[in-house]
Amino acid sequence: MKTSTQDTRQHILDIGYQLIAARGFVSVGLSELLKHAEVPKGSFYHYFKSKEQFGEALIEDYFDEYQQRLQILFGNPAQSGLKRLMTYWQGWMTSQADSCSSQKCLVVKLSAEVADLSEPMRVALLKGTQVVQGAISGCITAGIEDKSIKKLSADETAELLYNLWIGASLMAKLSKDDKGLKQAMDITILFLKP
Repeated sequence: MKTSTQDTRQHILDIGYQLIAARGFVSVGLSELLKHAEVPKGSFYHYFKSKEQFGEALIEDYFDEYQQRLQILFGNPAQSGLKRLMTYWQGWMTSQADSCSSQKCLVVKLSAEVADLSEPMRVALLKGTQVVQGAISGCITAGIEDKSIKKLSADETAELLYNLWIGASLMAKLSKDDKGLKQAMDITILFLKP
């Protein structure tokens, strides 16, 4: 069965995500990526001009999929805005608390690593995080409207909470425990509840 070029490109991105999420961008060489993806070097260069362009595409793909998941979660009218947000933070906590052995969040994994290494990758990460913060802000607004969240600035609160959780995730990675994530959860609840 012949696969489409789009399938091959996506396959390279999917394998790259698994490797980079586990070990980082710099430590994963092109030959290792190609070996795991089982594609020749020419196929890689057909889709990506460089490893940096691959990294940028990987980040954009990650955020496209992440945004789809947020739309499903935050678009659930059967739950209050607070319930949707707390489900999101609980999922974040669960994914990051696994002693960070399989880091699933590319933002946590790559921000410090690529911010000074690649301007296109830094910009892709920044744009992606702004989209996530916008979705969080929208859910906060929904919670304010349904009175499950106290009145506050949705945009500023989304930015503050996102920064809190990114910081807690980084500390969980360093300390190899979930104490900071639990503190972030407690602060989030106190901050949002009316």
